[in-house]
Amino acid sequence: DLRRAVEHDEFSVFYQPIYSLSNDKIEGFEALARWEHPSMGEIPPDRFIPLAEEIGLIDALGEQILRKACRQIHSIQNNIGDEKQLILNVNLSCKQFAHPHLVKKIRHVLTETGFRPANLKLEITESVFFEHRDRAIEMLKELRKHEIEINIDDFGTGYSNLSYLTKLPISTLKIDRTFIDSIENGGNNSEIVQTIIALARSLGMKVIAEGVENEIQLEKLRDLNCEGAQGYYFAKPMPFDEVEDFVNDSPGILPPNLDQVPIAPTVQ
Repeated sequence: DLRRAVEHDEFSVFYQPIYSLSNDKIEGFEALARWEHPSMGEIPPDRFIPLAEEIGLIDALGEQILRKACRQIHSIQNNIGDEKQLILNVNLSCKQFAHPHLVKKIRHVLTETGFRPANLKLEITESVFFEHRDRAIEMLKELRKHEIEINIDDFGTGYSNLSYLTKLPISTLKIDRTFIDSIENGGNNSEIVQTIIALARSLGMKVIAEGVENEIQLEKLRDLNCEGAQGYYFAKPMPFDEVEDFVNDSPGILPPNLDQVPIAPTVQ
């Protein structure tokens, strides 16, 4: 079924907004793959992504998702104009780094869709450095040469040797939601988040908090000078046909339920 779905391009892309906490504007969207099986209904990514990796379909699937996301966000960008540039975050599986022509394929998709390389951020997990350390370093540096930025997703849950942060052209650390869940209670998680933010700032990187679900978490992140956030508190992942209206209905401010939250000072 998965092979057939890839061959027939049956996957859709949902989008979750990412907000800048320094100016309360929508910064962009993370692209999330979705599979609506004809008889089984929606199958979650944590089931079909590992399967695609296992049976050798992850390259084809990843390229499909990247192409579709670039084409769709590019069409929205054309409609809203260049004044508000939308950043697109797309996840790369660590298995995709085994493909010798990964960088070439990504550049081809960008050329084909007309999407600006500088508006694309590729999200990888720390596990990349377990399986493809040397290849990953080479490929990420090559991607950065072409203006494509790199995010470390789920930061803090994987690779323990932080020396790789000084060797790679990483632009953003995305703090894993497990550290955000109980941040409002203080304690160790709050200290960890504060440490990650300080580490990122010392290396010239930005920080985005994942899984923000309530105002208390948001306020705590503001207090810690976290630059960006995403989560259900702002919006759930939405289908493509809702994205443009969402952008137009949020002209430079957070959603209506957040309009009373004080704006944090600008953080560079």
